[in-house]
Amino acid sequence: MCIPAELGTDRKPSGKVTMATVCLECKQNRGKGTMLWEDRDVRFDISPQQMKMRSGEKVIDKLDSVEDTKGNSGDRGRLIITNLRLIWHSHSMPRVSLSVGYNCIINITTKTVNSKLRGLTEALYILTKANSTRFEFIFTNLIPSTARLFTSVIGVYKAYNSSKMYRELKLRGAIIQNKQLRILPQEQIFSRVNGVWNLSSDQGNLGTFIITNVRLVWFANMNELFNISLPYLQIASVKVRESKFGMALVVESTEASGGYVLGFRIDPVEKLHEVHKELSSLYNVYSQCPVFGIEFVLHDKDSLALNSIPRAFLLVDADQPAGEEETLDLPEMEEAEIDESINDSADVLAAYLADGRHSDRETVFSNELGLAIEKLKDGYTLQTLWEVIPS
Repeated sequence: MCIPAELGTDRKPSGKVTMATVCLECKQNRGKGTMLWEDRDVRFDISPQQMKMRSGEKVIDKLDSVEDTKGNSGDRGRLIITNLRLIWHSHSMPRVSLSVGYNCIINITTKTVNSKLRGLTEALYILTKANSTRFEFIFTNLIPSTARLFTSVIGVYKAYNSSKMYRELKLRGAIIQNKQLRILPQEQIFSRVNGVWNLSSDQGNLGTFIITNVRLVWFANMNELFNISLPYLQIASVKVRESKFGMALVVESTEASGGYVLGFRIDPVEKLHEVHKELSSLYNVYSQCPVFGIEFVLHDKDSLALNSIPRAFLLVDADQPAGEEETLDLPEMEEAEIDESINDSADVLAAYLADGRHSDRETVFSNELGLAIEKLKDGYTLQTLWEVIPS
């Protein structure tokens, strides 16, 4: 068994572990059976399944008259704002859709654009980066005299950015003060375990476990800044197995969080197994209903002018009892609309590529144009580039 030489610097070794005596393999969000991608990716023309809310994802606002001015100018659609991403789909052709994860967003601002449906107007401009490629999106609210598009999207994005402790592994952070954990708004402490040895060095470091409903925290008794905050969202496995220090609790983080292997010793062994059982139980509960930590309330929804805005555009119906959750009516797609054999990804991607600064590519001669041009990126042709220009 390999224990990191120093907490927060080493990664887990390759190869399968065969010495486990007790093992719980924690599958990411196994309530849905897939890895969390919604807030970490930008996807185009998503399937109805990908459009559905995953476990823990909630609809915060919904605007039924929004134009995707950048890629589908002149097409009226719906913008769905969740706690993890933005979803837009066309009303006339639901297959035409977008999913923009908040973790991919670089900047959000407003921009004056020329909309086919509203003319010269103020729109929401979003710059993103996914897989080393920058995309920009422009959304225009087709309902005049309302700033709801800006306030909802920008507000939820700020709430997402301020709640990263719920979702990201943190090493040596300012999370402990006077031996007490700084509690997150939706966090609840379940147990505190003293006498936990961190096996990150030959002599070990004595510290304390704090187990909550959203994460596992350990800190050294002699130095509070020597700590780790590991959300259940980033746990890959929890095991009890033999080590050179005796039986140890081994927690592995996901590859996305760095693939750390953390070893802890707790005496006596009976107490070690109790902690392992408690972690397993809490993770099972978390995996069924993850807590992502994004809190946002539409403070102005009650002050919206009901006479000037159609009822279909309101998040909550005026006659709907307070506290009743919004239901998401997903567009129905006929099988004829979903043709996976059509590969037009190059057209879609090109329509949203950002025109930011970039290094000049190799100059080549184009026989088709009879001119010297920059070498096209892989997957692009002159024909596909011409097709993204509105006719």
